[in-house]
Amino acid sequence: MRIVVAEDSILLREGLIRLVGEADHEVVAAVGDGPALVEAITTHRPSVSVVDVRMPPSHTDEGLRAAIEARSLVPGTPILVLSQYVELSYADDLLADRAGAVGYLLKDRVADVDEFLDALDRVAAGATVLDPEVVSQLLASRREPTHTLTPRERDVLSLMAEGRTNTAIARQLVVSEGAVEKHISNIFAKLNVAQSDSDHRRVMAVLTYLRT
Repeated sequence: MRIVVAEDSILLREGLIRLVGEADHEVVAAVGDGPALVEAITTHRPSVSVVDVRMPPSHTDEGLRAAIEARSLVPGTPILVLSQYVELSYADDLLADRAGAVGYLLKDRVADVDEFLDALDRVAAGATVLDPEVVSQLLASRREPTHTLTPRERDVLSLMAEGRTNTAIARQLVVSEGAVEKHISNIFAKLNVAQSDSDHRRVMAVLTYLRT
């Protein structure tokens, strides 16, 4: 894969470059601020970009804002955002265009190299990947729709929010893929997520659940 890395800390940036390089991926640009990220994405059209949320000058959410701007210029460009802390609004902002191919991981997750690289692959392939801790806090803060879903359906939807495939969900819950498909169909129906040519249905289900 061709990857853009956006991280203002030189040490962390070099670490990410080395990590993805050892996985046989090519880093086509490594930048340290938001405008440079937008330029790198529009110029190189990478397979995926790894972006630190907090970048100069204020070190608040410049990286996230630059990533969203880049997706407006290059629709659907895959973005994996890394954050030191869980900020619930960031997940909402990332999911807002409903196109998928976005991820939000805590930086601690990078220490598990296999998990990080798996998330990178899934985002590049178009999945939505949310850190389990992000999902947990989002669900804890927004409980209203849960009464319409069974406990098993909530489990399935939580794993969907983490970007898991039906096969992975079935393996983790120790059920058949057919059962997972039935649960997902029920979730779509209960959350009124209709079939659409323009919206990613799994993303819409996650959005509906997390935002209601």
